[in-house]
Amino acid sequence: MILWNMKRWLPSLNGLRAFEAVGRHQSFTRAAEELNVTQTAISHQIRTLEERLGLKLFHRHGRALRLTEAAKGYLPSVRSAFDELHDATDRLVRNDDDTTLTVSTLTSFAAKWLVPRLGGFQDRHPELSIRIATSMAPVDFARDDVDVAIRYGRGDWPGLRADLLIREDMFPVCSPKLLDGPHPIRQPADLASHTLLHVVGFLDDWRVWLTAASVDDMDPTTGLRFDLIVHALQAAIDGLGVALGRTALIEGDLAAGRLVVPFDISLPIEAAYYVVAPEQTADRPKIKAFREWLIASLSAE
Repeated sequence: MILWNMKRWLPSLNGLRAFEAVGRHQSFTRAAEELNVTQTAISHQIRTLEERLGLKLFHRHGRALRLTEAAKGYLPSVRSAFDELHDATDRLVRNDDDTTLTVSTLTSFAAKWLVPRLGGFQDRHPELSIRIATSMAPVDFARDDVDVAIRYGRGDWPGLRADLLIREDMFPVCSPKLLDGPHPIRQPADLASHTLLHVVGFLDDWRVWLTAASVDDMDPTTGLRFDLIVHALQAAIDGLGVALGRTALIEGDLAAGRLVVPFDISLPIEAAYYVVAPEQTADRPKIKAFREWLIASLSAE
């Protein structure tokens, strides 16, 4: 009985689509052209919708057309519903492609950690084509063409499954040549003779580290600034100064001898790297395979 009563007033999809198009164009003619139907059909759908709702949606003055106050409040919700329907359909169709895996992550993490390891995943899953999309902004799974992401934060993203990948420490790193240059680095106070390399977005990091190292006679804000940590690390490799390295991003450069750690003072970082995906798609075979490979790779290192 309840469902029957709902059907009596529930607007038809065609009627709502006609209302959205007319409301957007403020024209029956242009709405009919967009929906590829006749103007008479649009008029009929609007009239039927008004009868079902029991209220007027448009004021008509000759050819002029304007929304009623009730319609002005109704239109944004109708438009949002169609946008969500479009996005959901797009995701459904897109997710049917099980041969391509699109991974979103930060530029620095992709360059310094993920890309050097991707060969292992491709060897294990040659049936998948991998696309790496880098962005500084958190991925919007509802709108972005992304299957899974590796993000930096505290792991508390509503609606997403987040599996911990890497926790990090923060500590100074520099080129080996700075250890024996004209101003050799032996102790934290020696940093006063060198350029500090900063990353925009983490400008307070040097102050925090210098405080922990009991260095209080240096200005922690001077030096060079970079948008991305990968650029600050490259500047350190080139001997331009000393950067604050983070565990996941400098292990390759340390192993290759491009960077060294001059002190044994490191600070834990609250944020960490997580592999994330929407809860409803997190166990799709290709996403599950990628997540399990990431976690297994870390366990083996």
